[in-house]
Amino acid sequence: MCATAMVAAGGVAIDCGMALLDDRRYPQRPLIGVGALILKRHRILMAQRGKQPLMGWWSLPGGALETGESLADGVRREVREETGLDIRPLGVLEIFERIMRDASGAPEYHYVLIDYMCRVMGGTLAPGDDVCAVEWVRRRDLPKLQITEGTLAVIEKAFRKRREYR
Repeated sequence: MCATAMVAAGGVAIDCGMALLDDRRYPQRPLIGVGALILKRHRILMAQRGKQPLMGWWSLPGGALETGESLADGVRREVREETGLDIRPLGVLEIFERIMRDASGAPEYHYVLIDYMCRVMGGTLAPGDDVCAVEWVRRRDLPKLQITEGTLAVIEKAFRKRREYR
């Protein structure tokens, strides 16, 4: 086992020694991720990331799709693992990509993200899996959080279009 060095780059800790062990870093192809926009009146369910990349930042509950898993099943699984809630995907709200480059400009992470509007069907809210906190955040309090790039715009779109997903 080799020792690893943590290097801060642009606010993101990069584990230089684990690059070959983490198949999400420096991927051969973009990875598919799913996210859930779950609204409750003037609040949205947010998850605080407990792992790299972007550990400590707030984002939508979600994660990487597994091979052989449908998009809808993937978002249900990820939300259950991260929040303890059972949800029903209502439809795709947004598709976008996130490319995070290392100090040399090489794509260290590359995700195609598919965000679903979702409704809670059951379960008990509790952080799990790879998050350290889950919270219903008031819309007006979102700018106070350290939120992943592009997420606030998707959340605002969800609040504007929520009536289309019933």
